[in-house]
Amino acid sequence: MGYQFIHLESYCRKADAKGRSTDFIFSEASRKPEASVHVANPLPPVVVFGVGVEAVQEMHDDAAATATIAVKGGHIRKVAKDKKTLHTVIASHPFSMNEIRADPVKRAEAEEWEKRTISWLQVQYGQDLKSVIRHEDEEYFHVHAYVVPLGEPGMSALRYHPGTTAKREIMAAGPANGEDTKALSKRADAAYKKSMRAWQDDYHEAVAVPCGLTRLGPQRRRLTRDEWQREQVQAKALQQTVERARQVKSSGEAFIEQTKSEAAAIRAVAAQEREAAARAVQAALAEEEQAQIAREAAAEAVLHAERYSGIGGRLRALWDAVGQTKLANRIRQEFAAEIERVQAFAKTVQRRLKDEEKRRHEAERKAHEAAQDAERARDAALRMQIERDRAWSLLPPERQQELAATGPAIKMTLRPSERKDNG
Repeated sequence: MGYQFIHLESYCRKADAKGRSTDFIFSEASRKPEASVHVANPLPPVVVFGVGVEAVQEMHDDAAATATIAVKGGHIRKVAKDKKTLHTVIASHPFSMNEIRADPVKRAEAEEWEKRTISWLQVQYGQDLKSVIRHEDEEYFHVHAYVVPLGEPGMSALRYHPGTTAKREIMAAGPANGEDTKALSKRADAAYKKSMRAWQDDYHEAVAVPCGLTRLGPQRRRLTRDEWQREQVQAKALQQTVERARQVKSSGEAFIEQTKSEAAAIRAVAAQEREAAARAVQAALAEEEQAQIAREAAAEAVLHAERYSGIGGRLRALWDAVGQTKLANRIRQEFAAEIERVQAFAKTVQRRLKDEEKRRHEAERKAHEAAQDAERARDAALRMQIERDRAWSLLPPERQQELAATGPAIKMTLRPSERKDNG
C-alpha cells in the first residue's frame, strides 16, 4: 500500500506560461498526439462517470463563448479568455498498472478506491461534475475529473478552489487593526494553506482511510524505511478497523431495516384489525338501524291491525295490501273477478250490518218507549191506590164497617157526598 495523491487545478481558454489552456487539457485527456508526447503508447480514456471528453469540451466551449460578467458602471461584458472556466481534479492510486493487470485482488482494491473517489467528487461538485475518466496508459492507476461551472455567473472555476476562495475572503475583508499589507497577505496565505489541508483531510477521511492509504508519503516527512513500513501497517490496520465498522454499520442498518419491516407488518395487521373492528361497528349500527325500522314497522302493523279489526277491516287489509305491493297490477288482473266478488260480498255484509243496526236501534227505541209507558202506568196506579187509602182513612168507623161488610171492592164505591164531605 502507499499514500494518497489528489491534486486540483483550474484553467482558462488562454494558454498559461506553461502553454496549458482548456484546449490543451481536453486534447491531453482525449490522447491527441500533439498533447500526448509524455505517453509512450497512448490509449483512449475510459469514461467511468458522466460523458466523454469531447462532449465536455463542447459543453464548456459553448458556455464560455456566451458567458457574461457585470463590470463597473453596470456594463455587461463577455467573459475574458484569461478567466479560468474549467476546474480539474486528478487522483492517483499507489498501485501500478502492471500490478493491477497481474493481480485481480489489487484491481478490485483499485476499483473500490475509484468508486469512493467518484462518490467524493459528486459530493464536492454536484451537478457541475460532468465527467470522470481513467487513463490506463501511464505508470499508475489514476482518474481525471472535469468540472464545468455552468451555474456560476461568469463561469468562475476558482469558486471550486478552496485555497483561493479562503485567500480572497481574507483579502476582501482588508487588514485588521494595526495590520499592514504584508501581514494581511501573510494571513491570507495561511488561510489558503489551511483550506487546502482541510480539503486533503476530507478526501483522506472519505477515501484514503477506507482504502488503507496514508495521508502523506515518507519523503515529505523524512521518514526512515522502518518508520514508513510501520506507518503503512498502521494504515492497513486502520483500513481493517474501518471495514469492520462498515460491516457492523451495515449489519446494524440491516437489523434496523428488518425491525422497520416487522414494525410495518405489525402496523399493517393492526390497521386490518382496526378496519375489521370498524366494519363490525358499522354492521352493528346497521343492525340497530334495521331493528329500529323493524320496531317502527311492528308499531305500524299494530295500528293497521287495530284499523283492520273485524270482518270489514280484514277485507280492507286484504285490499290495501294488494294495492301496496309491486305485483298489484298482475294480482288485480289475475284475481279481478275474485276481488270483485269479495268486494260485493263485503258491501252486502256491510249493508246487512247497517240494516240490522237500524232494526236494533228501532227495537231499542220501541222497548224504551214501552218501558216509559209502563212506568207511567205504574205511577198512575200507585197514585190511585194512595188516593183510595187516603179516602178510606177519612171515613167514619161505622161507614168503614158498612163498606167492609160488602168486600174490598166497596172501597171504590164511595158516594160523591161522602167524598165531598171528607175532602
